[in-house]
Amino acid sequence: MPVSVRSEVPEVQGLQLATMTADELVFFVNGRKVVERNADPETTLLAYLRRKRILTVERQEGTGCRTAFLDEATMGVCCLPEPVRGLGWLSPYSSTHTLLSSPAKLFSLSSCSLTLGYTVGLSGTKLGCGEGGCGACTVMVSKYDRLQKKIIHFSVNACLAPICSLHHVAVTTVEGIGSTKSRLHPVQERIAKSHGSQCGFCTPGIVMSMYTLLRNQPEPTIEEIEDAFQGNLCRCTGYRPILQGFRTFARDAGCCGGNKDNPNCCMNQKKDHSVIPSPSLFNPEEFMPLDPTQEPIFPPELLRLKDAPQKQLCFEGERVTWIQAPTLKELLELKAQHPEAKLVVGNTEIGIEMKFKNKVFPVIICPAWVPELNSVEHGPEGITFGAACTLSSMEKTLQDAIAELPAQKTEVFKGVLEQLRWFAGKQVKSVASIGGNIITASPISDLNPVFMASGAKLTIVSRGTRRMIQMDPTFFPGYRKTLLSPEEILLSIEIPYSREGEFFSAFKQASRREDDIAKVTCGMRVLFEPGTSQVKELALCYGGMADRTISALKTTRKQLSHSWNEKLLQEVCAGLAEEMQLSPDAPGGMVEFRRTLTLSFFFKFYLTVLQKLGQQDLEDKCGRLDPTFASATLLFQKDPPANVQVFQEVPKGQSEEDTVGRPLPHLSAAMQASGEAVYCDDMPHFQNELSLRLVTSTQAHAKIKSIDISEAQKVPGFVCFISADDVPGSNQTGIFNDETVFAKDKVTCVGHIIGAVVTDTPEHAQRAAQGVKITYEDLPAIITIEDAIKNNSFYGHQLKIEKGNLTKGFSEADNIVSGELYIGGQDHFYLETHCSIAVPKGEAGEMELFVSTQNTMKTQSFVANMLGVPANRIVVRVKRMGGGFGGKETRSTLVSTAVALAAHKTGRPVRCMLDRDEDMLISGGRHPFLARYKVGFMKSGLIVALEVDHYSNAGNTMDLSQSIMERALFHMDNCYKIPNIRGTGRLCKTNLPSNTAFRGFGGPQGMLIAEYWMSEVAVTCGLPAEEVRRKNLYKEGDLTHFNQKLEAFTLPRCWDECLASSQYHARRSEVDKFNKENCWKKRGLCIIPTKFGISFTLAFLNQAGALVHVYTDGSVLLTHGGTEMGQGLHTKMVQVASKALKIPTSKIYISETSTNTVPNTSPTAASVSSDINGQAVYEACQTILKRLEPFKKKNPNGSWEEWVIAAYEDAVSLSATGFYKTPNLGYSFETNSGNPFHYFSYGVACSEVEIDCLTGDHKNIRTDIVMDVGSSLNPAIDIGQVEGAFVQGLGLFTMEELHYSPKGSLITRGPSTYKIPAFGSIPTEFRVSLLRDSPNKKAIYASKAVGEPPLFLASSIFFAIKDAIRAARAQHPDHNMKELLRLDSPATPEKIRNACIDKFTTLCVTAAPENCKPWSIRV
Repeated sequence: MPVSVRSEVPEVQGLQLATMTADELVFFVNGRKVVERNADPETTLLAYLRRKRILTVERQEGTGCRTAFLDEATMGVCCLPEPVRGLGWLSPYSSTHTLLSSPAKLFSLSSCSLTLGYTVGLSGTKLGCGEGGCGACTVMVSKYDRLQKKIIHFSVNACLAPICSLHHVAVTTVEGIGSTKSRLHPVQERIAKSHGSQCGFCTPGIVMSMYTLLRNQPEPTIEEIEDAFQGNLCRCTGYRPILQGFRTFARDAGCCGGNKDNPNCCMNQKKDHSVIPSPSLFNPEEFMPLDPTQEPIFPPELLRLKDAPQKQLCFEGERVTWIQAPTLKELLELKAQHPEAKLVVGNTEIGIEMKFKNKVFPVIICPAWVPELNSVEHGPEGITFGAACTLSSMEKTLQDAIAELPAQKTEVFKGVLEQLRWFAGKQVKSVASIGGNIITASPISDLNPVFMASGAKLTIVSRGTRRMIQMDPTFFPGYRKTLLSPEEILLSIEIPYSREGEFFSAFKQASRREDDIAKVTCGMRVLFEPGTSQVKELALCYGGMADRTISALKTTRKQLSHSWNEKLLQEVCAGLAEEMQLSPDAPGGMVEFRRTLTLSFFFKFYLTVLQKLGQQDLEDKCGRLDPTFASATLLFQKDPPANVQVFQEVPKGQSEEDTVGRPLPHLSAAMQASGEAVYCDDMPHFQNELSLRLVTSTQAHAKIKSIDISEAQKVPGFVCFISADDVPGSNQTGIFNDETVFAKDKVTCVGHIIGAVVTDTPEHAQRAAQGVKITYEDLPAIITIEDAIKNNSFYGHQLKIEKGNLTKGFSEADNIVSGELYIGGQDHFYLETHCSIAVPKGEAGEMELFVSTQNTMKTQSFVANMLGVPANRIVVRVKRMGGGFGGKETRSTLVSTAVALAAHKTGRPVRCMLDRDEDMLISGGRHPFLARYKVGFMKSGLIVALEVDHYSNAGNTMDLSQSIMERALFHMDNCYKIPNIRGTGRLCKTNLPSNTAFRGFGGPQGMLIAEYWMSEVAVTCGLPAEEVRRKNLYKEGDLTHFNQKLEAFTLPRCWDECLASSQYHARRSEVDKFNKENCWKKRGLCIIPTKFGISFTLAFLNQAGALVHVYTDGSVLLTHGGTEMGQGLHTKMVQVASKALKIPTSKIYISETSTNTVPNTSPTAASVSSDINGQAVYEACQTILKRLEPFKKKNPNGSWEEWVIAAYEDAVSLSATGFYKTPNLGYSFETNSGNPFHYFSYGVACSEVEIDCLTGDHKNIRTDIVMDVGSSLNPAIDIGQVEGAFVQGLGLFTMEELHYSPKGSLITRGPSTYKIPAFGSIPTEFRVSLLRDSPNKKAIYASKAVGEPPLFLASSIFFAIKDAIRAARAQHPDHNMKELLRLDSPATPEKIRNACIDKFTTLCVTAAPENCKPWSIRV
């Protein structure tokens, strides 16, 4: 019988374990049944979906095979008939025809002839972080809920969901809802067509979050849509196009559903004739309607089991046993037998401990099926929730209760909901349990302070005992400890109704609002004597202020019987300042900020209660609420977003086939939305493939004394350990040859690669890497810029640009201001981490590498150099990247070179995709900068002299630091004419992982310093900032400080247009009015210009090649030197080729970027890729057209295909290369002459923010951007780049903060600790306009570079925050504040709150002793 190979997930039938010890796991994936007989509790759903191979055997009579193997990553069958062996799954190093597999997984077959079903894994679901923080792995889970008696659908993070938790559920992945081969689901279609997918790596997760929402709510509100994405991150798009595309599903679509309540409603906007409306970037009328009746049904087999009794299940893995208990009795028996066993429902905590802390829990008990643990009871004193109830179900129950019950009874419920609102994404809330949240006993728990303050009651049971206790401060005796004995479990929690005269509030402050861990969190409750404002009970409970949840008992006891007035407020604040102490080196740092928050939160609570008491008729008089204080009591409320995108239409009469200038969607968007787009790690596994895991240093600077791999060798599947001793060529590597492939005798940073382990699976590789023990001898380390300056630790000589006469300039100035500014670093946080696959070819040193890199040339040359072979033996291929931003320009070689060595040593394919924490640790990021400036100016605000010394933290190697500092110096003027100027730059040599390229490449740092001193000049002169900026702007034809002439200088047009469209002057008055009327909330407004030089500053890199093949059917294969990382480069290149050849884009295809098609390519960087590759593509197309010219003349009415076939039949080459180099470049620092840039891109942004002076929180109200991109090649892509860059800059300047320990170890290694902007971070009103009628004669089809220039415009938010802080400080003149305040970047809530000096901050000043080592340091 012939063997059939099926591509779906088939049912595994007919295989029985010879000795069955574990139960079968049965679940469904995309409608297909999966039966897993070897479920390992350590395997997550994500690993299973991506790597599982399934063998199905259908019984047939006959003779032949007797045995089969089944395995996680490989599948093998022995004694198979010839047709099966012909499939090429046989081991190349075995003379028999046995396939690789684990002998332990042997199955007997009662049949003989076979049908094989084989899945290569579902790779649409992505690994972004491994900790449930980014949403890239989101899938939908459906199950029959026995208590609700209905089918429920919810989203989960597949990276945390253990497969053992999925018995009898149905999983739907992105592949299961639609595909480009059949039909896209409306969700997939809309995100693709509305330009909501750039790199596409986050897209499947976002699609599944939206899909799950629609399965539960086919007509959601805009608010529900925004909430659905709290657990999803995107690094490319800036979120606006995703929200705008999905808003078409909303029942209140349009900006606010036409109710005009939203101040941003389009119907409320004043008519503004300066902006000419343009067509939409997409047409919603083209979208397929959503038809809920067409969704896949819940598997009938699972529905039939709904009333069947559940039995205890046991799954045994290599190290862990998972037991599913169906009844309370069995659960308590199991806990008595295994008192140390962990109870797991959602795995959102234990999963992270297993993955990142390498903990092993030999027994895990899952109580999710126990009815008593899932019940909800409405009792006389409150609502009781079973401990296994999910946070989502509790949220729904409490919302219903608030709607039904009198407001007086639901004060506590509202507090719980306020914490749940920002607790986490839907993916976490839908599986995480209330009990798990309590018992984890996190010192920064959002809910435990609320439960403690409310006096919630806990029921605790064990075999034979049952007790009820009130959650009070004694419940948490120590760090992550509770009062429960090992055999006890938490059965339920009763959340009480509030009483007459009782008030409750909950507060939380984090780095980012959505899905973030709190810095400080609290629950506050007061009960008054009936009819009075006399305190009967007061509870103030905090998280984030100790190693457990604590209550301010000393302070609250003193206030009993006191009246709720100013005196009580002062006493409580003084008491809290005394009681809530933190040592200067407390874990988590931010000591003064956290202490101040305890007071600020109480003040908010005091005002809120005062406001509510003011509405009651009391016997005694409580304090009066000052009307300017009222806004401090408001909970955060975000208006529905409103967006405008303005771009120029293509000229009338432009051919429909000519797509240049049209908003064409990204060519891969549909495939990205359906999970079909292939990224590096999505490539099917090669036969005999191995996994590599890096072994890195834990010390910043040390000698390596010894490396012991004996423990690693004991891990199953271990193959080898590789180190510097295995390198056949040179171990020296790096751009300046100052790095090593593997550290040889010494390490120079935490994260320095010492070696790597190679094993059969990634899981075994992680365990083996942990087993490698290294001993060190410490050496003195230099960590910070200040350390480097003190120790004179620098790379190379000082860089300098000088023009004019500085001494003369300063002597003529009316005023001189000097100061210092620190700008923190930034992690790239591309959603796809570094990934490489190396495949040895077995002859002449040939090797093929599939790499996620922006730089194929250096990847090739570094590998060739390390292996000691010529570059022509190494082929590097890049299909696409899941984001790059400069982080994959040079640092991707750290992984690709190591993987190539492993493949060389083993002779087998080797794969490595870094985990997020490894990636953040080893690969460096944006350079932190320290600037010392001195600026001289006239009373009118005119700048006459400037001196700035720049220092950057380069890390342990040079990498690209010099070029980055050069660009910072080139941009130190931003857009301002400064007659006398000197800028210097030093690269600090430190023991940190080497910092590297990042979008903007030093430009943003240089320009932020310029705008910083400019804002100080305006304050000192007492003039409006926008007036001072405008006065100092360059004019057409001016020379920059590096003597380049400014031609086609469109910046004044951008400035005037932005001032007008943002209604700047009218809004300035409104901001001033708001600030007069509100004491504790302040608004700020700022307008900022940018000028960004376009070109690699290393002149020879400004070159590009292209290769065009025309096939005889008329189709065109296009290759160029640039790589696709989401920026739409391939799409633009197809548009360029389409216009040049005058054929539709459908005839042109770009497969990949590779070193064997276009050699010696420059990295895809510096924003020039469209310019240089576009020109090279154009040149190649012109060559083809020239060759076709005779055939067009012969047959002028012929078709493209006819001309092509005629040329072929006349033996004319239909293949051509194109090459381009940018002319007239080459700057000399010695003479300060020559042009470093081909041209400049310009833009202006105006932003308005609102800060909460009590917490440091801020919200971005509105941003208007006018950007000059020349004649846009593709307005949709260009607007996407403007918005994406802006939001990345918003992260850089206000949110993303890297924390290092004093010993140089990175603390912020994942989305839980490092916060990039989320959906809710973007400006509520976001308007982007591309400048009209500004063609750029220096680039392809009059376009301009757009990737990096807009990023700096986000500094308008930073300076708007600074403006708001100044307003806050002006209100408290009694605290002796300097007029010029120092605000380092990023402007985090901590920095904002600490800058708003008031009576609370002065109570919380914390002096650090001299020898104190803080928790984190500024590097």
